[in-house]
Amino acid sequence: MRTVALAAAIALVGSGAAAQSPHAVSSIAVDNPLLNITAEGKSDRPPDIATFTAGVVAQGKTAGDAMRANSARMNEVVGALRGAGIAERDIRTSRLSLQPQYHRPMPVRSADGSFIAPVEPPSIIGYEARNTVMVRLRNIDRMGQMIDALVSAGANEVNGPNFAVEDLDEAADEARADALRRARARADLYAREAGFSSARLLTISEGSGYYPIQGDSQVITVTGQSRGAGIPPLPVPPAPVQGGQVSVSVTLSVQFALER
Repeated sequence: MRTVALAAAIALVGSGAAAQSPHAVSSIAVDNPLLNITAEGKSDRPPDIATFTAGVVAQGKTAGDAMRANSARMNEVVGALRGAGIAERDIRTSRLSLQPQYHRPMPVRSADGSFIAPVEPPSIIGYEARNTVMVRLRNIDRMGQMIDALVSAGANEVNGPNFAVEDLDEAADEARADALRRARARADLYAREAGFSSARLLTISEGSGYYPIQGDSQVITVTGQSRGAGIPPLPVPPAPVQGGQVSVSVTLSVQFALER
């Protein structure tokens, strides 16, 4: 459903106000009020692209062990993406990190019930490596299938999706037309209620560009879990994904002259 936020202000033009609009002085009589309206128009349409992140978190006793384990599984994940037809331009590394894992000694309770800070400093007990790619999917109907394939390939972190419209210009033009229609309708209302015969359009100014509005979308987060040695992992259920609609919004500032 489209919503619109409109604010209007009517200012009676005197000689001083007319001087502020040199291009309109010759065509606007001093007794014609100016009407300034800010209108927001929206275009709602189903998304045609989705982005999400997929990655691997791996641990090891040493930094090299963690990186080798991570790289081996991440190669499988990227291979699954390529095998599913995702183009190289739609796969981008978004995070690569290696962090030490610490053992932190706990405080000791003394005989009087107070706690004594441990003398032993924290020690490194292993390392955690993370590698994450940002993926752009141009066929959102395959989103659930893609996530299942990535988890099967070894991904244990999947987050998203964020839905969008690839051709924003077409959607933005539709939103512009919607905003202008709403501005015109509000101007006609003010003119009629104020006893004028018409509202003549003078200027149109667009806000700071158009922008997509993310609606409520399902966020899928998959985190791998270990069930212990010798115990097979639980089967991954199909991931349901609904694209819904994406809104593109444009704000216009429109000025009218009310005429009798």
